[in-house]
Amino acid sequence: MTVSTMELKLNAIRSDTGLSRKEKIAKLEKLRTEARALQRAATESAMVEDDGWYEDVHLIDTELENLGRSVEEKGAATL
Repeated sequence: MTVSTMELKLNAIRSDTGLSRKEKIAKLEKLRTEARALQRAATESAMVEDDGWYEDVHLIDTELENLGRSVEEKGAATL
């Protein structure tokens, strides 16, 4: 079974016992912002295929929800 880079990052955050819940959420939100930026860039280019960016955002959202943080889209530029 192949593990994506995002899954490795999420596992590292999840298993880091030195991070508080709040710190984990902050790291996840930063990752989500970066993943959404890549996702938006991909939708603006007809030459770029989905390279897992949609799955990355989904994985991050799931991890945030597991920590009790609901995910809400902000602004009119949601995908």
